[in-house]
Amino acid sequence: MDPTGKTVVATGAGRGFGRALALEAGRLGARTFLCARTAAAARRVASEVAADSGGEVDAFACDLAAPATVRAFAHQVAARTGRVDVLINNGARHLQGPDPWDAEDDAITDTIASGATGTLLTVKHFLPLLRASRAADVVNLASSAAEGRNHRSAAHPAFYAAKAAQAGFADVLSHRLRPEGIRVISLHPPDFTDGDPLHPAWEHAPRTADDALSARSVLDCVLFAIGQPRDCFIRSFHFEQL
Repeated sequence: MDPTGKTVVATGAGRGFGRALALEAGRLGARTFLCARTAAAARRVASEVAADSGGEVDAFACDLAAPATVRAFAHQVAARTGRVDVLINNGARHLQGPDPWDAEDDAITDTIASGATGTLLTVKHFLPLLRASRAADVVNLASSAAEGRNHRSAAHPAFYAAKAAQAGFADVLSHRLRPEGIRVISLHPPDFTDGDPLHPAWEHAPRTADDALSARSVLDCVLFAIGQPRDCFIRSFHFEQL
């Protein structure tokens, strides 16, 4: 897929991997709509995209745990474009702690709502714009925590629950949207290394089988998946872990 002129929506783009997605989309010539939990964080990354590549970018506040803000985000994007070619569901709260009693009730609720309900509502409200595209992709940044009997992550059980729900939704969504030519792709990486995947030191560093999975490699997998011919429906990426 030539990303030039494509319209990309990325959630959870205020920092980390979502920020890297937004910067890469700008470098590849896409028009990007990004959101973060706060307007200040979203605008900061949008300014970085504009300075880095001159890419066309719009920024919005959206709390994925709050349905009204998800609807508002979709409506604001719809007021600016007639289609979405790539929707990247990256946003989700990460919660640490091995035991259910290690977190407050509100944190547990927020974690499940942002990762599970937030993904479902984002797809629901962006679906008209995805259907308006000739070649739409929905990409879900899930987690190896969604895999059965995978207990390697130190995340809280609420995070496991959120990612399992997200993966289940993506699986049935892929089946139901395929007749329309909309691909649904989920990545299930383990915890991957920190660092800016767009920094030259990370972009060009050698990556070997002895290394932990890097953010750059996960980003490359996203680009690979959406770059495949339209008869190629890759449902999910699962990663061997050290």
